Amino acid sequence: MAVFGFVNVNKPKGATSHDVVARTRRTLGLKKVGHAGTLDPLATGVLVLCLGGATRLSEYVMETTKRYRATVHLGVETDTYDAEGQVVAEHNVSGITRKDVERLLPTFVGEIKQVPPMYSAIKQRGRKLYELARAGEIVEREARQITIYELQMVDWSSPFVTLDVTCSPGTYIRSLAHDLGKALGIGASLSALERTASGVFTIEDAIPLDDFLNDPDWRSHIKTASEALANYYRITLTGAAVNDVYNGRSISRTVDLPDGTLAMGYDLGDQLLAVLRADGAFWKPIKVFYP
Repeated sequence: MAVFGFVNVNKPKGATSHDVVARTRRTLGLKKVGHAGTLDPLATGVLVLCLGGATRLSEYVMETTKRYRATVHLGVETDTYDAEGQVVAEHNVSGITRKDVERLLPTFVGEIKQVPPMYSAIKQRGRKLYELARAGEIVEREARQITIYELQMVDWSSPFVTLDVTCSPGTYIRSLAHDLGKALGIGASLSALERTASGVFTIEDAIPLDDFLNDPDWRSHIKTASEALANYYRITLTGAAVNDVYNGRSISRTVDLPDGTLAMGYDLGDQLLAVLRADGAFWKPIKVFYP
């Protein structure tokens, strides 16, 4: 039986997201394995693996709210903005209090502009930023709009402060740590990071990577498209609509939703048939999944 679905693994520290994908592909003998949202090697926590044909859905799983537990090292700046980089400056933090940090946190909540770190996979002039950084070239990066929904301090052990962050996809927690240190005037970098949620996937339900790969019944950990994409508008397709979608034809819609709204179309057996986009009076299939 073909594999199609998602697995919520707890990524171990030190492994890249690509390492996890490659190991899963090799261990389970699968041709298609992907992930929905990169985690740096320093980070642990929720990494959603996409198996089989579900790799075509990674972008939709990726575009969901994230939550992190981040430990920030005040007074220490690095070139990568985290503990894996080279220390470029150190500052005395004895004058910084818990209240100083707490007063600043609300300034980072809401829609804000964030400059991504040089050591990131964003491309500029056709090359990834980290490639330029490793070649000793520092370039201007365009600030991108992100959203911090919640930002709370959960522990104060100076020079370390631990934050709980709920944010939009595309947020760099390393940049948040760097910007917080800059606002305090003493610099900072990310010391540790755990992703505690990605959309409907949470750390409480994540299985350690080794446990997943060593389980003879590893298929039992697979989540369906219906579970993974529960945040999207849902349509049940029956009769002629199924045939229309399979042949790439738009189907009429009666629900009042903005053009561009995405919906997931399922059959009566809860199998995903198509990703649909609202287009005028119709639902237009943009990705079709054949049985």
